[in-house]
Amino acid sequence: MTLPEKVAQLFGIWVGASDEGGEVAPYQHEMEEPVTLDSLLPQGLGQLTRSYGTAPVDPALGALSLLRTQRRIAAANRFGIPAVAHEECLAGFATWGATAYPVPLSWGAAFDPDLVRTMAAAIGRDMRAVGVHQGLAPVLDVVRDARWGRVEETIGEDPYLVGTIGTAYVQGLESAGIVATLKHFVGYSASRAGRNLAPVGMGGRERADVMLAPFEMAIRESGVRSVMHAYTDTDGIPSAADGELLTGLLRDTWGFTGTVVADYFGVAFLKTLHGVAGTLGEAAGAALAAGVDIELPTVKAFGEPLLKALADGQVPEAHVDRALRRVLIQKVQLGLLDPDWDPVPEALAGADLDDLAALRGSVDFDPAGNRAVARRIAEQSVVLLRNDGTLPLAHPARIAVIGPNAEVPTAVLGCYSFPVHVGSQHPRMPLGVELPTLREALAAEFPGSEIVTAAGADIDTDDTGGFAEAVQLAAGADIVVLALGDRAGLFGRGTSGEGCDAESLALPGVQQQLLDTLLDTGTPLVVTLLAGRPYVLGRAVDEAAAIVQTFFPGEEGTGALAGVLSGRVEPSGRLPVSIPQRAGTQPSTYLAAKLGQAGESSSIDPTPAFGFGHGLTYTAFQWTDLDVPDLQAGTDGEIRLAFTVRNTGEREGTELVQLYLHDPVASVVQPVQRLIGYRRVRLAPGRSARVEVTVPADLASFTGRAGRRVVEPGELELRLGASSTDLRLTVIATLTGQVRELDHTRRLHATFSVDEPLPGA
Repeated sequence: MTLPEKVAQLFGIWVGASDEGGEVAPYQHEMEEPVTLDSLLPQGLGQLTRSYGTAPVDPALGALSLLRTQRRIAAANRFGIPAVAHEECLAGFATWGATAYPVPLSWGAAFDPDLVRTMAAAIGRDMRAVGVHQGLAPVLDVVRDARWGRVEETIGEDPYLVGTIGTAYVQGLESAGIVATLKHFVGYSASRAGRNLAPVGMGGRERADVMLAPFEMAIRESGVRSVMHAYTDTDGIPSAADGELLTGLLRDTWGFTGTVVADYFGVAFLKTLHGVAGTLGEAAGAALAAGVDIELPTVKAFGEPLLKALADGQVPEAHVDRALRRVLIQKVQLGLLDPDWDPVPEALAGADLDDLAALRGSVDFDPAGNRAVARRIAEQSVVLLRNDGTLPLAHPARIAVIGPNAEVPTAVLGCYSFPVHVGSQHPRMPLGVELPTLREALAAEFPGSEIVTAAGADIDTDDTGGFAEAVQLAAGADIVVLALGDRAGLFGRGTSGEGCDAESLALPGVQQQLLDTLLDTGTPLVVTLLAGRPYVLGRAVDEAAAIVQTFFPGEEGTGALAGVLSGRVEPSGRLPVSIPQRAGTQPSTYLAAKLGQAGESSSIDPTPAFGFGHGLTYTAFQWTDLDVPDLQAGTDGEIRLAFTVRNTGEREGTELVQLYLHDPVASVVQPVQRLIGYRRVRLAPGRSARVEVTVPADLASFTGRAGRRVVEPGELELRLGASSTDLRLTVIATLTGQVRELDHTRRLHATFSVDEPLPGA
């Protein structure tokens, strides 16, 4: 291959599929220079960016458009190499008409890796069926400051939860033949003041033990084939130019063999935002040297600037060859270099490709099976925060559904769902999926009840003009369901989403005033939240009849929420992020050291209103009969324990057994406690189950003073609880022997086994 042919494999172009089945057209963006396919394709092309996810297009005709373009790409270059087509898939295949699943924060709330794996496999099958090869998900950033706008895209504030759920997602996507992409590597969510793209100031220990942990788990256990660098810099080193991170750690230590792709425009940002490169050619050279293989979304630094830098001897050709080898190996894995490669995807196999009328509407991206999975995740992710006994509702005669999210179909969607991300720019186009509003879902759930509705307020304005109507409706109702939360958007066009960072965690606009005003009416108030981040709830924490939290639960979300209110659905979700007591306590998560918690040294109390892992059910559970055969183990051993969980209530329910580790004395400061395992246990009323847990000493490891991971001898507490703030059983164990160094091959999981439910006593 000539040098231009090599370089052409290292970038993508941003395109949009034709709704008439013709070839894709380059997409013009304010951050891009115009490109023409005719000038690029004779040299080849590495990737096609978001042909489905750029504008609404019929799925079958989008597939036809993509296959015709792939034929043209392959025919135009000497070696017949097609492009890798990638799409966003953060909460489902981000294209028109595809199932809108709950956002990742809801996956975290479900605490169910198996279900997330099933969802990801369904997403992957839909993508693969229409010719897509790579998905830009999951996000493995750990929440460090809930003001950050992209909290909705994360799985939670605990690295073990993020790692296990994220790894399951990758396994599902890869099982369908889609290249999953871990992002954002690394530290993006720890930006100062929760501002998007702001610098990151964390130390190496926090980076290793919190931010890197989910990536390490996914790379070891999932078969992931791509990683995306983060936009941010850490202590002055941008991730896109960090060779110690992208090559030294990722490849040389962890053994990753896939491709590293740039976050969109991230290579050029080395010049324009970070100022560590004087030209785009220098930016390209720095990124290649660090280990970035592919520039996305479109050719910029890796085009003429890179070719010039190569000609001038500023960039070694060996760096191009290294990246090219990884790109071509991945194309081989995808079958794109097979002699019999055919761009016709499964969805169009056997179809008459000239009959556009027959093709239109022939591909269904939202079948019943997809919706069933979306419904299960939505139901399992609903978190019951508070309940004074009002829920489940006993067929009230009159329900007042009030609030800015009461009658908004898209209130269940995050910013990377297609109807919000792209569809909002095409207001005349149908949404593509059914999105029942909360009012409609409650009307269906309570057919014998009269439903009255008022917005009361907007999401984020200061207008209180609707309060009077809301109060009037509340006064005449048996129960008020208050629908609060967020509007997803991008770069300031919403209250949650990329670039929609918050100054504090107070509810946007006048929603807290509306809440307080309705509390004063005396009508029982059920507060529901359709949100992308946790918010302070003020008086509701103590005075509301109930509080039900959802995190953008997708197209089946309002039905799931209504089902929990009626009791048709048992609440089983748990908080993946803490709910703050006060609006100005960020950055703060439950993973705090002792000095990061409430004390006399500060007038700011970061104690949450509801802690990580919290969630109520409609039944009660008793934890008894703790048995620990041996309270000692070597620093290379394990502790075994067993206990009984019994459903003492009158309804079926799910207890989420959570295992936390507390290390009272360590050579470096540790969080007071951190999650090291969990298991859902579902029990019928009166039934019990014996839960056995094996805890490797490896789980007590941390990054020591010398920068190496160690397990230290000494006392440990293994805390078993229903949440981080509701601990039921404690084991005080001792690790014996010498300080032991570990590496990335250490054990990562406790082993849980749950026997068949036992007869109730």
